[in-house]
Amino acid sequence: MKIINSSISDTDLCTQLKSHVYDILGCCQDVHRELGPWLNEYIYQEALKMSLEEKQVPFVKEYYFQVTYHGHPLSHKHYMDFLCKGNVAVECKAISSIGVEQRQQLWNYMRLTNTPIGLLYNFAPVKDQCERYYYDVSAKTISLF
Repeated sequence: MKIINSSISDTDLCTQLKSHVYDILGCCQDVHRELGPWLNEYIYQEALKMSLEEKQVPFVKEYYFQVTYHGHPLSHKHYMDFLCKGNVAVECKAISSIGVEQRQQLWNYMRLTNTPIGLLYNFAPVKDQCERYYYDVSAKTISLF
């Protein structure tokens, strides 16, 4: 998998991706606006679950997926915070700032589940942080959008 630090150059694709996640990001922003910064990550996740339900955004909380090796399932259980609309991985954080470890976690979830869109949302800072990624499954590259 190759990580591309630049944004997607295809403006039509970028516009489509932004439109697809607009309501999900709106729910995240509503949660941050109402609850404010520096709470526990699980509080934000529970509030986001409620917000997604209210806005009727399809999702699975704590989406379970199994990793395989040589065609055999591994016993360790993996969960991403949310899988929205069947193709958007949402990873919630409540930390001082997003770093390499948090990005790598989301990218691995996207890669292992072939999920093309990933949102890394940090609720903790006074000004919330969000990073949006696109995983091109055929090229095995991840780009910002």
